[in-house]
Amino acid sequence: MRKLRIGIIDLVAKGPTRALFARVMNANLASIMPQVIATWCEEEGHDVTFVCYTGFENLVEELPDNVDLVFIGAFTEAAQLAYALSNLFRSRGAVTVIGGPHARCYPQDAAKYFDYVLGFTDKAVVSSILQDCSQHRPVGVRIAANQQPAMLPGVRERWKFMEPTLKKAPFIKMVPMIASLGCPYTCSFCIDSTVPYQPLDFGVIKEDLRFLSKKFKRPLIGWHDPNFGVRFNEIMDAIEDAVPPDSFDFIAESSLSLLSEAHLQRLKRNGFKALLPGIESWYDLGGKSKTGKTTGLEKVRQVAGHVNMILRYMPYIQTNFVLGLDADEGAEPFELTKQFVDLAPGAFPGYSLLSAFGQAAPLNLEYQRANRVLPFPFHFLNNNQAMNVKPKNYSWPGFYEHVIDLVKYTYSWRAIFNRYRATDAMIPRWMNVVRAVSSEGFGRIKHHSDVRNRLNNDGQFRGYFEQESSELPRFYTDLARKDLGPLWDWLPKGAMQHDPNAYLKSVVV
Repeated sequence: MRKLRIGIIDLVAKGPTRALFARVMNANLASIMPQVIATWCEEEGHDVTFVCYTGFENLVEELPDNVDLVFIGAFTEAAQLAYALSNLFRSRGAVTVIGGPHARCYPQDAAKYFDYVLGFTDKAVVSSILQDCSQHRPVGVRIAANQQPAMLPGVRERWKFMEPTLKKAPFIKMVPMIASLGCPYTCSFCIDSTVPYQPLDFGVIKEDLRFLSKKFKRPLIGWHDPNFGVRFNEIMDAIEDAVPPDSFDFIAESSLSLLSEAHLQRLKRNGFKALLPGIESWYDLGGKSKTGKTTGLEKVRQVAGHVNMILRYMPYIQTNFVLGLDADEGAEPFELTKQFVDLAPGAFPGYSLLSAFGQAAPLNLEYQRANRVLPFPFHFLNNNQAMNVKPKNYSWPGFYEHVIDLVKYTYSWRAIFNRYRATDAMIPRWMNVVRAVSSEGFGRIKHHSDVRNRLNNDGQFRGYFEQESSELPRFYTDLARKDLGPLWDWLPKGAMQHDPNAYLKSVVV
């Protein structure tokens, strides 16, 4: 096998940016699998150039002109950028590969613009591409392992590719680690709901923690597990065996069902500073929130009490909700969330609009069979800029009215002050304020209001939402052009469109 010149791009941003929050945080959002693939490629004897794109780099200049093979890791919101980059590097003679969530969710579309499209990826899959490394056009080859890899290179092995990204972060420097793959819960909208849970090697985790203790005075770790702490005692035993108590800072996404008071006490002793549990709905998913069959106001009170208990041990908590689920109807779901905001003022609520990401979850087949999935360009599928599932129990204007009302309530100056007052630690206090007044709070009020106004006053805009027209409103085209900047010109013809029912058609065929 010849020695290849390989470029690997981890797309954290979906286009050039100069936003302050992006400058501070984007380098901390690096993915693990691009680093893993870079490590595997080097182990095979190839030359690797690695770039984590945070929105501030010039990607055209970051990678050498003469790469033979380019791997791109992308979430769906960065798909248009990934397609433009693939087109650019193909024009220079390179073979291109896409992996990550978008490749798993929309393999049919991605195959139009890449030579290889990856599903589950292990070292054998990467080796097969390195051996072949040939053009597959006009339709790329889809390759996937039967399951997630049983082992991944640890931080020590990935450090060469991780360290330059961490240097881009000016203040907060968060090291990505992962202790498990898959999830035991079956949330119908989640890409991990059908992936069997499996812990990774605790020995590697201990070695990595010891390694990082020599690199930083007080390391900050962001756990990338879909649901951290499923095998709680084992992972905490590993942390406690590796490093002294409270010598690290940890951030993790977990579920309320795992966050008992005894577990919280142990998490606090070991330096956990922020948790991101999913509440999702006041009418569903009771197992995940440890509320069983309890729904409505009773669930709000029970969850708020649990969250307030967590805040006695954790400086920071973000509670995640999905708006527009089929179980929701009328004003009540939104009014219940307002009550939660009042009852648990220290929590920062994160709101996501219901989105169907291709073949990420079996539930998406139901939406496609009912013709409820809109063909919004991938660029806007970030759970907030566009909702691509037609609501079951709301008109579009009515739904956005409720969303705007809730977001205004959540990020009102009154709520911001209450959140500030209910948070003890200074950095979490100001993080909540900054998030509320930035694009995540005030910015979303503005965007949702703009969409609502256009739904009410622009017939062509409303017609697209009602599936009466397939012509994308110029509002979205202009936003994508602005976001992609100079790379807009490299976007292949037709790449702003996709078949929203491709998953259903692949199953029927």
